[in-house]
Amino acid sequence: DRTMLIKYMIRLAADRRGKVATFMPKPLYSAAGSGMHVHQNLWKAGTNLFWNPEGYSGLSETALHYVGGLLEHGPAILGLTNASTNSFKRLVPGFEAPIHLSFGRANRSAAVRIPDEARTAETKRIEFRPSDATGNPYLMLAAMAMAGIDGIKRKIDPREEGFGPLETSYHLLPEHERQRIRSLPLSMEEALDALERDHEFLLQGGVFDEGLLKAWVALKRAEALDVRCRPHPREVSLYLDV
Repeated sequence: DRTMLIKYMIRLAADRRGKVATFMPKPLYSAAGSGMHVHQNLWKAGTNLFWNPEGYSGLSETALHYVGGLLEHGPAILGLTNASTNSFKRLVPGFEAPIHLSFGRANRSAAVRIPDEARTAETKRIEFRPSDATGNPYLMLAAMAMAGIDGIKRKIDPREEGFGPLETSYHLLPEHERQRIRSLPLSMEEALDALERDHEFLLQGGVFDEGLLKAWVALKRAEALDVRCRPHPREVSLYLDV
């Protein structure tokens, strides 16, 4: 509810000043895009379950398993969190937007970043960075939580699964190390393919409904086809005189 309200109020404030506010992920070519980085932790009886001062970057095993779930289901999650063709114009090299499934402390090129400034039991958290504001917040936030909880249930260790930790930007790694890191989807169609293959974790406890997911995928595939079928101005400049 707060996400919807914030977007509305920002647009309203801009309109009153004769301007337009947009949450479009990549409105401008060659400029940094606009993501919706989601900071997450779990609390129980007043205790932050993600905190362990002895763990990697202060994370508990519960937190690491949550990260493992986010990354294991990362491609499918993008089918809900990156809900536009424009989303994937932001997820490109060179702009600190993550394009690979990895985690690490203070690493802005990682899909899951552990904020280095969060060093106490009250502040310890993780940050999912690929998502943007084109997603329906009710679906995307629920999907992230379900992926993380599945990771906890199955004890998915992101270290054992080859997701890191990486504390160096992906682009600075040697080629042989980069090749070992799995990629995020490169288009909305790829993300929707992943969501169709991997969505059982979303159905647990009746949180999501199979019919809802099928309707969502059909709607978004229609959007992607609509965009793909239309000539792009760049195509005109490249191919008009062939």
